[in-house]
Amino acid sequence: MIGKLSELQKEKNEQCTQRHELAVERLRTIVTEETVNTAYISYFQDCTLFLLELENTRKKLEDGSWDSLSLEEKRSLNRILYSDIIGEKYQTSYANQDYACEKLGQEMGQLLSLLYTEIRAGIPYVFEQRKDYLTILYELFLEVYTCFEGMSEEENPVPKPEQIKEILYWYASDYCDVFYADRILEQMDPSADFAVQIIEKADLDEDDYLYEFGEYISKNELGTAHHLRNLPQETLQKMADVYTEGYRVGFINTGKDLSKKSIVNIRYSLGFEKVICLAIENFRKMGLKPVIYRAASSVITKREHHKIGYYGAIANQQYEYDHRQDQALFMDKRYVERKLEVMKTIFEQNKEMAAGVAGPAVMEIFGETPFSPEAKETAPSYDEAQRELDLLFSSRSGQITNEYIKGEERSFTIVAYPVPEIGADYAKIFDEVIKINTLDAKLYEKVQQTMIDALDQGTCVHVKGKGENQTDITVQLYPLKDAQKETIFENCVADVNIPVGEVFTSPVLEGTNGILHVSKVYLDGLQYQNLKLTFKDGRITDYTCTNFEDEKQNKKYIYDNVLKNHETLPLGEFAIGTNTTAYVAAKKFNIEDKMPILIAEKTGPHFAVGDTCYSWSEEIRVYNPNGKEIVAKDNSCSLLRKEDVSKAYFNCHTDITVPYKELEEISVVTNEGKDIILLENGRFVLPGTEVLNEPLDEAGF
Repeated sequence: MIGKLSELQKEKNEQCTQRHELAVERLRTIVTEETVNTAYISYFQDCTLFLLELENTRKKLEDGSWDSLSLEEKRSLNRILYSDIIGEKYQTSYANQDYACEKLGQEMGQLLSLLYTEIRAGIPYVFEQRKDYLTILYELFLEVYTCFEGMSEEENPVPKPEQIKEILYWYASDYCDVFYADRILEQMDPSADFAVQIIEKADLDEDDYLYEFGEYISKNELGTAHHLRNLPQETLQKMADVYTEGYRVGFINTGKDLSKKSIVNIRYSLGFEKVICLAIENFRKMGLKPVIYRAASSVITKREHHKIGYYGAIANQQYEYDHRQDQALFMDKRYVERKLEVMKTIFEQNKEMAAGVAGPAVMEIFGETPFSPEAKETAPSYDEAQRELDLLFSSRSGQITNEYIKGEERSFTIVAYPVPEIGADYAKIFDEVIKINTLDAKLYEKVQQTMIDALDQGTCVHVKGKGENQTDITVQLYPLKDAQKETIFENCVADVNIPVGEVFTSPVLEGTNGILHVSKVYLDGLQYQNLKLTFKDGRITDYTCTNFEDEKQNKKYIYDNVLKNHETLPLGEFAIGTNTTAYVAAKKFNIEDKMPILIAEKTGPHFAVGDTCYSWSEEIRVYNPNGKEIVAKDNSCSLLRKEDVSKAYFNCHTDITVPYKELEEISVVTNEGKDIILLENGRFVLPGTEVLNEPLDEAGF
């Protein structure tokens, strides 16, 4: 193994050695036992065999025999650890609630499926050599097993679900100050350098290093690593420079002092280590130490199905979606308050370190097959009280984070690249994306300023769809007090939000009315078909899509994943994308439904529901390159922070783009009632912006 354990981790492992050995010894005896109700024998044996596979892998890493394994042997072990949830095998896995409930009953099936899923969270603990974490998992399983052991089938054959629920509850509650505390700390502590050590010390020209992370490795990760090895060094450096320079310039453009910061959080998907290694070097030259933490795997630390941190392939997206609300099986107010207490304590104990965090630098991927989940009645979901608790947790955790990592002092950057799953033209698409991510910012700055000059004359903007697109919405604009010094829209070039190509504002909610419709869109890894949102005074009043035959399921899908459990959300951002080069690339390679929102939002007008782009940093004065101050940063929701901060923010921001081909018109309505046409039938018609049509003309669109 490349990584070296810290002295603290060595001490933790030594302290739990006896407990660990006793637990393993007990696990080995379970394999051949039949001391539980016959209906549960298969479940407990499957779990035990998986735990013993984890233990066998852990010992290989501990004694160094892992290093002598061939690449094929490492690949085989990786496949074995994830095989139970891949493809058709998921249909007969206890990780699948449908199967677990069929075999074990609804209540017990859900609880034991959660337990099996939590056991699977042990895979990364093995590779990080966290014997303490594994011991806790082994003991949790054994505690549940003991409840079933020795019961006859005639008399009280199984424990009551409430008994198992209580065990899971106290596991989550008691170990918050282990799993959740460590999770908070690893997001800001450069000494938690498991991933950094691999990236900087491994031979990135060989595939072996990918299996050191303990993540599922698919053709995407391998193919990405292979592709990067074949790129010229200057191209890799260019990719790294765009990424890190965007981060640095983001601080400058928002008037924030990067010199006060010492830590950068790098988030990426495995396979891009060649670029990330160069980016780490660039960041170090800026005085920033890298923090690269793994996407959470435990029910205690996950935020539903979202991957925040570094991660490998998602072995089964339906599995991730099915277990996104597993907390519903035990979450109550006491548990939520416990997590918030742990969070506050860790931040307070490490407040100097937290103050040094500059914010995330994110390298996203795209190109995977669009995923539209199956809705399962057996999958746990929050009841109304738990939804309120989840919103409470999001709000208060956001406030705590902002107290120690201040929004007005931090920034970010995001860039995206395709993975091989995008298709046979992967190499060509990758080259095209490099081109898109490095377009001439000065050209776009000039053209977008022309558009902003027209928008600044307006009281509102009208966006109307074409053909089957039902979009018909009026967006109310902030009234300027001094047009010579102020502006409504930000001229977005390539800094925090790569690539170039948009102008955006925080709309006035009151007076913003109408329908937003898009035929197909991919948001946070989920596909939506015919997504339609209705707005009244800037807030969502109705919503639907056509993913499911059952309208209730359509609404629940949007409520859970777009509204994020809120009864309504405001329109936090309105923008007009100007990157026709990206639009042409998407059309040329037929990847419109695979483009990430980061690029897709630049290929038409987009509307973000949730917080504004300026949330937590509204008081910072921001200027466009022409010197005008951007004054449209607040709305009537965000202004509530001055009275009660818990009512001001929603802790979400989801961009929804209407592509050029679905547009009839975007027009600015002036004080005099005059219409200034910006786009007509998907073409830019405002004088001074026609250059944006050149990529469309060249492609014959």
